[in-house]
Amino acid sequence: MTRFRPCIDLHSGQVKQIVGGTLSNISAELRTNHVSQWPARHFASLYRKNTLHGGHVIMLGPGNEEAAREALEAWPSGLQVGGGISAENAKMWIERGAEKVIVTSYLFPEARFSSDRLEAVLGALDNDTEKLVIDLSCRKVDGKWMVAMNKWQTLTDMEVNQENIRSLEQYCSEFLIHAADNEGLQIGIDADLVSKLGQWCTKPVTYAGGGRHLEDLDLVKELSEGKVDLTIGSALDIFGGSGVRFDDCVEWNKQQSLR
Repeated sequence: MTRFRPCIDLHSGQVKQIVGGTLSNISAELRTNHVSQWPARHFASLYRKNTLHGGHVIMLGPGNEEAAREALEAWPSGLQVGGGISAENAKMWIERGAEKVIVTSYLFPEARFSSDRLEAVLGALDNDTEKLVIDLSCRKVDGKWMVAMNKWQTLTDMEVNQENIRSLEQYCSEFLIHAADNEGLQIGIDADLVSKLGQWCTKPVTYAGGGRHLEDLDLVKELSEGKVDLTIGSALDIFGGSGVRFDDCVEWNKQQSLR
């Protein structure tokens, strides 16, 4: 059953909505849609109040650990945490209150997928696949979706396709996939990718990127046959957007549970 999934994107310790393709180590290139006056813990409490499980806290670069920790304290075991997750710190974030950890770049040393690193992360979690989310956020290149790492600036050698997803499903409980070319632009979702994810994935998967209307939840539900969840960020009123009311997303979820 498709659900709305919330997010808390952290950059330099603040909750922000950023145009994903502009993230880099060069601050002048960064395009920001919104910088919230509220701290991360405010949004964690809001999501807890509205029983929005499965939201993700993403640390975009350094300087975000304290804010992420405060969010987890506001809703212990209610949020997933990603950004800089590795075999060395995965268990620490679970102990700090994360329901699950989200791993991306660590799996791709020198932009090449490493099964050894995947095994290492899972081992650090006592081989509990329920605690691991694999992030396959991607960019479209020559008609293929290629996993992108390092703030979505570096393309890896892994294509997002059925074969690779099926090979990874045994190691995790779900997937998170940002369409980086759409992220933060409010240009509409990547309908082809959402449709394919619905066909390819047998584990839960959350799509993010380009959501701009409440109707996008219905579209994702239709395209994926209810198998893909949707995160809406920049378009939400709680993040300064005008396209979607947060309360309407909460109500949409409630209506799905009644069907």
